[in-house]
Amino acid sequence: MKVKAVAKGDAVSVKMLIKHPMEMGRRKDAEGNLIPAHYITEVTVKFKGEVVFHSELGPGVSMDPYLAFTFDGAKAGDSISLSWVDNKGQGESVDAVIGGT
Repeated sequence: MKVKAVAKGDAVSVKMLIKHPMEMGRRKDAEGNLIPAHYITEVTVKFKGEVVFHSELGPGVSMDPYLAFTFDGAKAGDSISLSWVDNKGQGESVDAVIGGT
C-alpha cells in the first residue's frame, strides 16, 4: 500500500493506493475457468486510535483501488494507521507519518 498524507492548515489530505487484484468472481481465465472472487471488503484509517475513515468495498471496485479523503485535527509529524482486509481474510496494516506542505 502506498500512502501520502499531507497537512495543510487544519485539514489533512490522505491518498492511498492499494495493490490488489479485486477479482469479482465472474471473469474466466484462458482455459475458460472462473477466476475466484478476491476483493477488498473494508478499509479503515485511524488517528490516535479513533476511526477517521472507514469504507466497505466490494467486487465492483477496480483493480488496485485508489482512495482519497481529508480529515481535521492532526498536524505534520503525527501518525495515522491504515489497514484493509479482503474477502479471503488477507490484509495489510501500515503506519504513515503526516507530512507538511
